[in-house]
Amino acid sequence: ILAIALFVSVSFLMACSGGKDAAELAIKTAEEAVNATTSEAAKVLPDEVKSLQDSLAAAKEKVVQGEYKAALADATALAGKAKEVLAAANAKKAELTQKWTELSQGIPQMVTSLQGKVDELSKLKKLPASITAEKFAEAKAGLTSITEDWNKAQESFKTGNFMDAVNVATSVKDKAAKAMESLGIAPAAAPATAAAPAPAAAAPAAK
Repeated sequence: ILAIALFVSVSFLMACSGGKDAAELAIKTAEEAVNATTSEAAKVLPDEVKSLQDSLAAAKEKVVQGEYKAALADATALAGKAKEVLAAANAKKAELTQKWTELSQGIPQMVTSLQGKVDELSKLKKLPASITAEKFAEAKAGLTSITEDWNKAQESFKTGNFMDAVNVATSVKDKAAKAMESLGIAPAAAPATAAAPAPAAAAPAAK
């Protein structure tokens, strides 16, 4: 953000010159702005970051070709784009964090329910008629996969890979739901909503 603000100030003071020094300084400061945005946005908005980097490379090429005025103009515009991408990345992170919060509240309960059911069925001498040996074996294997993937999702979130974390966690939730259904486990009840206040008693009719 500081680099972007500095760049805008430098550009304002030097925009009229259009010379090599002004263009090179603008490119340098624009590069700092792009790098700062890249560090924050690369994992959530990779396409937008690549576009910034491509634009920076194009502006640098114009300096090489002696097109200083055009390079200065492009670098000025690039600073604004970097600021927009940074804002969009912060919004996307907030969205992904909210999704992650919802997933991380439900998935552990699903895994616990699955593990409990598998442990319960493993102790039986004979499986219930509704659960075949093949279905039970698939559920056990699925539970192992679900646990491994959930651990991967948590690690991704810790390292800032919010997009990967949410995608993997969503897949885990779907797999867990199917496994629960195959073993006859009822889905967790949705949180109870607060009851609406009772309507006020009608006033007695006038006599």
